[in-house]
Amino acid sequence: MKAKIALATVSGRAYYKLVKELKRRDLSFLSLKPWDPIPLNIKVVVTTKEECHLVTHPNILIFEYESNPASVIEEALLGVHGKRSYEKVVVGVDPGETYGVAVLGDDDVLETLDCSSLKETVNVILNGLKRVPATVSIVRIGDGAPTHTKGLLHSLDDALPEEIVIEVVSEAGTSHFTNETAHRRGLRDALSAIEIAGRKGQIIRRRKTQ
Repeated sequence: MKAKIALATVSGRAYYKLVKELKRRDLSFLSLKPWDPIPLNIKVVVTTKEECHLVTHPNILIFEYESNPASVIEEALLGVHGKRSYEKVVVGVDPGETYGVAVLGDDDVLETLDCSSLKETVNVILNGLKRVPATVSIVRIGDGAPTHTKGLLHSLDDALPEEIVIEVVSEAGTSHFTNETAHRRGLRDALSAIEIAGRKGQIIRRRKTQ
């Protein structure tokens, strides 16, 4: 698939941070100098404030050196899909000894992560929901590891705003990833999290609304 995001910068500092984030998400991109011609397939160009005047493109995003590169990449993904915000963002979580997390915006996978603790998982979910604008936000948690699921539910109920919907989803049918990807546990957890995010579950009544 052709890249739809271009990095147009000669700043090593900016390029390193942006490439690291793009590779973490396994996103294709094109590297350009700010004055290079932009191919027609490119939907969004990311550059720096100092170089933006050199870039000719209708959809330019500015990366600030001290900002989180994840934020500008989230915005770039919106631009690729021709949107300013998502109708629905769903975070799927596969709990266990490690926690697989997947963030979906209007059914498109935006990112997957592998967390090693409950605290890290809660922070990842909170930060993901803050970064991605949406009309409706849902967190769906798999039920395959009851103890871990219960602990995560309790923590998220305390941490998340009351308008965020939390659901528990049956993990039946996600185990087919186990044999196929047993040698890559992080990948297995991420695939399960994507599957969980795509399923409707039982809505948990929030204590904040009682």
